[in-house]
Amino acid sequence: MTKDDTEIVSAVLSALADKVGKDRYEMWFGDNVRVTLAADTLRVAVPNQFFQDWLRTNFRRPIEESCQQALGRDLTVSFLIERDLVRPRPATPGAAPSVAPQPLKIANCDANSASCQSPPAPPSLGQRRFANFESFVVGAGNRLAATSAQEVASQLGRVSPLVLCGPTGVGKTHLVEGIWTAAKRRHPRLHAVYLSAEQFTSYFLEALHTSGVPNFRNKYRGVDLLLIDDLQFFAGKKATLGELLHTIDALSREGRQLVFTADRSPAALAGLGPELVTRLSAGLVCRIDPPDYATRLGIVRGEAARMDMRLPEDVLAFVAKSFRDHARELHGALLKLHATSRALGREVTLALAEQALADSVTTARQPVRLADVRQAICEVFGIDPENLCSSRRTSAVAHPRMLAMWLARKHTRAALAEIGEFFGQRSHTTVLSANKKIGQWMNDPQSVTLADHTLTLAEAVRKVEERLRVG
Repeated sequence: MTKDDTEIVSAVLSALADKVGKDRYEMWFGDNVRVTLAADTLRVAVPNQFFQDWLRTNFRRPIEESCQQALGRDLTVSFLIERDLVRPRPATPGAAPSVAPQPLKIANCDANSASCQSPPAPPSLGQRRFANFESFVVGAGNRLAATSAQEVASQLGRVSPLVLCGPTGVGKTHLVEGIWTAAKRRHPRLHAVYLSAEQFTSYFLEALHTSGVPNFRNKYRGVDLLLIDDLQFFAGKKATLGELLHTIDALSREGRQLVFTADRSPAALAGLGPELVTRLSAGLVCRIDPPDYATRLGIVRGEAARMDMRLPEDVLAFVAKSFRDHARELHGALLKLHATSRALGREVTLALAEQALADSVTTARQPVRLADVRQAICEVFGIDPENLCSSRRTSAVAHPRMLAMWLARKHTRAALAEIGEFFGQRSHTTVLSANKKIGQWMNDPQSVTLADHTLTLAEAVRKVEERLRVG
């Protein structure tokens, strides 16, 4: 493939990973799948007929949608068999493939990375590299987490467990990879294991079915450093939660280091059970917020430099202002600018950027819904949606509820009655009262208490609006 073809494949695969989820993507599009581009056809090579049928049935539509999302046009998707691609063991549809764990094989800069070193390479181009602290862009929303991650890497076991929580794309996985990289630099013989919650679950269930539980426990309870991504995946999985709980206890007794990531704070992960939540909360919980403008600008500037793109300052600022969620959006925008510039034979100017990214910017600025406000409030305050809309009147619930109504009136087109009904069957006069109260508080140094720290009401509003992409 040419360099341009490689970048197109990388953009499509990055969009696909975002669409189907990191773990599912890595499970089915690992080393045994080769993705190439020939003319306007995306060729997905697989090792056998079973694999071909499974991907064609379950992934054709997501791949087609990813092509449209990443490139703004359709590609023909073709599945073919290449016998040199050997899958270790056949997978069962609907279940994780039975593959031996690879504890030290870590993907580079995935969907959760705040600042990528390079675009995700397609499987045929080799292994991805592990992210490090040097390439992480530190800003107001992630400074505590970044500092804590570096401290953990330099003094393993001193603060354990470390839990990094926040929505997708804010840099949780990048920091976890950074811990692994830094720890291995300091201690080359360190026994470290890094895997996703889905992988942990799959390997444990496989061990149960094959009478391999003793080996499983020896493997994961004998490490110096255990890092697990996406704790929320464990919710409701009783047997796996029990095994994880015992693993945490065993490693904690030995003074070993545990690091986890989750999309919410432990207090908001009720599905994990009180015992596990208690153990997680006893460690250091660091919330990572979506990057603010200054952080996004730093990410864009660094990405452009790594892609050897010389962009004017007004173009860098335009990209940073237009895409507020995560590094993948920023990187995708730069890829599109690069492809457009090459196709038209023109330098990237602000006018060209505005034209090339018009559709993407429109998509990124979708109207705010009441459900979006509820989700953002619950993430910032670490409470469940049911509690937010309940009849509870404690300040821990009532204050976020009033703020939700205030933000709903500010950022949505919903009527007062609709807002009141959405947030717990309340009257329109209740909504008016909440708006008046919040308005008064905004003029005072009033503080509100969140799950893990206290901040001013104005700061809470900023954090919620960042999630709504209106701040």
